[in-house]
Amino acid sequence: MFENLTDKLERSFKILKGEGRITEINIAESLKEIRRALIDADVNYKVAKTFTDEVKNKALGQDVLTAVKPGQMMTKIVRDELALLMGGTMSDIRLEGSPAVVLIAGLQGSGKTTFSGKLANLIKSKKGRQVLLVAGDVYRPAAIDQLKILGEQIGVEVYTEPDNRNPVQIAQNAIKYARTNHLNTVIVDTAGRLAVDEQMMQEITALKKAVTPSETLFVVDAMTGQDAVNTAREFNDRLDFDGVVLTKLDGDTRGGAAISIRAVVNKPLKFISSGEKMDALQIFHPERMADRILGMGDIVSLVEKAQEQYDEEEARKLKKKLVKDQFNFNDFLTQIGQIKKMGNLKDLASMIPGVGKALKDVEISDDVFKQTEAIIHSMTPIERENPSMINGSRKQRIANGSGTTIQEVNRLLKQFEDTRKMMKSFAGGMPKLSQMAGRMPRR
Repeated sequence: MFENLTDKLERSFKILKGEGRITEINIAESLKEIRRALIDADVNYKVAKTFTDEVKNKALGQDVLTAVKPGQMMTKIVRDELALLMGGTMSDIRLEGSPAVVLIAGLQGSGKTTFSGKLANLIKSKKGRQVLLVAGDVYRPAAIDQLKILGEQIGVEVYTEPDNRNPVQIAQNAIKYARTNHLNTVIVDTAGRLAVDEQMMQEITALKKAVTPSETLFVVDAMTGQDAVNTAREFNDRLDFDGVVLTKLDGDTRGGAAISIRAVVNKPLKFISSGEKMDALQIFHPERMADRILGMGDIVSLVEKAQEQYDEEEARKLKKKLVKDQFNFNDFLTQIGQIKKMGNLKDLASMIPGVGKALKDVEISDDVFKQTEAIIHSMTPIERENPSMINGSRKQRIANGSGTTIQEVNRLLKQFEDTRKMMKSFAGGMPKLSQMAGRMPRR
């Protein structure tokens, strides 16, 4: 995500390398490169021009400390201005009313239904609320089935009226159902529509008026770039939505929509989504995104992801086993499972400062643990509990059972032993999952 933009911005800062101070003359070329980088990333031209003008004003009015180089000062100014451009601070979802109603709108194919499931999962798991999903897309039969499948995956009830073609009526009936069954949050998935389709725009406007949602979210595909921004503006003129959701950030996106959309429609980006998994949804933090765009990583989000998988009781037991030198392959599998639950491995790595750039052209498959898991699952329960008993003949059997070689089994045994020693040396606290990940074998 944003790799090309990151590279080009870094090059623009290097222009100031060796300069003693920032002047209007030596900053001109750097600003030109920054503007070009933003436009290449599909940022709205007027937004890019206003942005660089603001950076110039801030930079020329800034006293450069002797301990700070002009290029470093420029990086900080651009970082702060990027964060401000994308909203400045995080904007949380409003859940007001009994029940609180969230209306989901957007173009066809933007990922509304999948997002509705992800949002229901987030509200249920992180806010502890009882959620009802409403199938309000009466034009695409598959949308109802898709929402039912998602509801089953996350344990959330889905309200449907398959024979009713009136989405306003369906939503109103769903809200009554939620009140009766003590469900305090209703998420209404709607049909995709085009801004030029007057009948469909009237329908979504009438739907909003009828259900008076506490939050109306506009879902847009990040890969559509400036088209996403233009569509958001047209929808906002009609719907006056409360926030924007960018989906498919794991695709071939240049980042222009994420940077431009707040400035164009003056509505906050509230969520970003990538992948199909129900936990692949993040609250949008402008400061953290600015850090990631500039290659500074996002340690705060990484720690938050780790904490979501952190089980205090399990950590206490694990620490006790480590002290007694009883850490075994069953524990090893548990640690692998925690890392996998944190999300896409390359995305996780990109949150570590400096690592994202190093891994730019490296493919890290989510199947990276498959060989390790296959080898461990080929062991007997006794062997997993007592790795030291695995001799030559056992290694051969394990290799045959996992479709690997004795050399690969030996490599895992050595890595396991190294990991056990490293974890035992930790002076208390939860084992560092990022260090565990670094020890995992790759194919």
